Amino acid sequence: MADLWAVALMGLGGLLVGGTYALWRVSAVLAVVLAVCAALAVTSGVLRLGHL
Repeated sequence: MADLWAVALMGLGGLLVGGTYALWRVSAVLAVVLAVCAALAVTSGVLRLGHL
């Protein structure tokens, strides 16, 4: 079950990265906030897998 959460978190991070890319031209500040959220989601997913 933990692996499923890890994959879901990394998938969410990927979606947030795509949103960051799309939002960059509209609002750079909001895009940076979204990029931080994406980094947190991917980091949480990797840590949940236990590969670090």
